Amino acid sequence: MRTIHTNFIEQAVYDLCADACCRLGEDVSRLIEKAMETEESPLARDILAKTVDNSRIAGDTGMALCQDTGMVVVFLALGQDAHIEGGDLYETIQQGVRRSYQDHYFRKSILDPLSRINTGDNTPAVIHTEIVPGDQLTITVAPKGFGSENMSRLKMLKPSDGKKGVMDFIVDTVEEAGGNPCPPLIVGVGIGGNMELCCLLAKKSLLREAGTSHPDPEIAAMERELLGRVNALGIGPQGLGGSTTALAVHILTHPTHIAGLPVAVNIQCHVARHKSATL
Repeated sequence: MRTIHTNFIEQAVYDLCADACCRLGEDVSRLIEKAMETEESPLARDILAKTVDNSRIAGDTGMALCQDTGMVVVFLALGQDAHIEGGDLYETIQQGVRRSYQDHYFRKSILDPLSRINTGDNTPAVIHTEIVPGDQLTITVAPKGFGSENMSRLKMLKPSDGKKGVMDFIVDTVEEAGGNPCPPLIVGVGIGGNMELCCLLAKKSLLREAGTSHPDPEIAAMERELLGRVNALGIGPQGLGGSTTALAVHILTHPTHIAGLPVAVNIQCHVARHKSATL
């Protein structure tokens, strides 16, 4: 059994928060630059170019890519042969988030849902843990702004709605969102499971390298068709028109009940923040 001390975990979370908030992923950068070559609208091309400039400046200066540095979502893949020592794992993660947001002067956006009193340090983060084979701990930090989160949707379709119903709901969700989630988007989709798993699948799908295809050819074909339909909406970058409403559509599926067809759409803005480390 391998031992991992909480000191290393806290520092990893601290560094991942800073990296995710300040540096655009290379996968997203490539898709934006590719979109600049194919986008026909001059205004849309200009907005995409400013997005590239913003990411460069943020990376060079250590400033946040966006003022909404989000609610921190942490995915843990904990090896079943690893032992955590030095303190409570979840509180260690919260402390890493807390210190990073304070030290880097990121906006603190987390508050009580009813009183609206701010917690003052952007905690608590949302933590999802999966037990996996091995003796390592992989931490993925994904700060999620609410301009995009607020546009996300869940629908419990009837089985008779079928594939067409699923795809229509996804496209309708993006159309309803319009420019609110700061397109161009990554559209995360969960299909199947039950209510809460479906939403988790949609969020986890956003962690995939942007623009890569699902390994199942049928699902990959759905992703391509959905991307085409979404971009045909004409919403464009920042909602000001163009053919680049989304950079990618990512789908995850899970078996579901014979009486159900849950579908969740978790829309992600163009910064698509997520960074990972393995200890």
